Amino acid sequence: MAIITVEHLQKRFNLEAGFFARFGRFVYAVNDISFHIGENETYGLVGESGCGKTTTARLLVRMYESDGGRIIYRDNTEVGSLGRRELKQYREKVKYVFQDPARSLNPRMSIYEVLVSGCRGSSRWPRGSGREKQLREAAAAILEEVGLGKEDLERRPSEFSGGQRQRISIARGLLMQPDLLICDEVVSALDVSIQGQILNLLLDLRNKRDLSFLFITHDLKVACYFCDRIGVMYRGELMEEAPAAELYKRGLHPYTKLLFSLENAPVKNSKLLITAAGCPFAERCPIAEERCFREHPDLLDAGTGHKVRCHNSLA
Repeated sequence: MAIITVEHLQKRFNLEAGFFARFGRFVYAVNDISFHIGENETYGLVGESGCGKTTTARLLVRMYESDGGRIIYRDNTEVGSLGRRELKQYREKVKYVFQDPARSLNPRMSIYEVLVSGCRGSSRWPRGSGREKQLREAAAAILEEVGLGKEDLERRPSEFSGGQRQRISIARGLLMQPDLLICDEVVSALDVSIQGQILNLLLDLRNKRDLSFLFITHDLKVACYFCDRIGVMYRGELMEEAPAAELYKRGLHPYTKLLFSLENAPVKNSKLLITAAGCPFAERCPIAEERCFREHPDLLDAGTGHKVRCHNSLA
């Protein structure tokens, strides 16, 4: 059963900001995206900076409101229709771990307060004389689970390294025992050796807790190591989707092949104007033909759960 199903999701932003900006010029950050994440599955969204992957993730928890499409939680809960109380309960089950823990962890709080501040209003931790004791025990246990210790509860975020702060962010997300953890570039700012430690921690947590993940990264090789299935995004669209092992062996789209070859190269902002026609990758594509600039390709089935949006890849 799917934890999250995304159907034809769209989000656009005004191209120009300010009171005197001209109305009607938009950037489609997310343009007709559809995918699902199953139970105990890791789905990766991969692409360069500006491709729409983070916007997609934020739409899933309604940090942004969508302009079209649907997000369905489990069988029939339509996320866009949730009221305030129901949305709060949904966000307890779908937790977000941000890229930069130095900015997402309040430096004035102790680690204990960082972990439990969002729990006190939850029905999972009802008011009562024993609540603080239960919260402290749960916080200590979750810290130990992510590789820190209960003695760290009274320390401040600034006393920890970047990798340790990311562990704290993960612990905060896990405290409510979610179904789905959204990991937004959680290893991109870390040294390679620390990246491996965090990825292995997440794999252990997934196996132990039957967690599902939405894993966002610009590094396709990291995604192939960590994820079960991967969607490759460019200019707000899915260009290719496949099981990770299949994509690693047989990436079909020219953009997918480019991502495999980048290896720490600078990433480009790849947003798309609403007026653009044809394939969004055509201007950078080494195999583009005249048709690619005037006809928008569909996302077509390439077999074995593999889909690709390209006029020439399946020819």
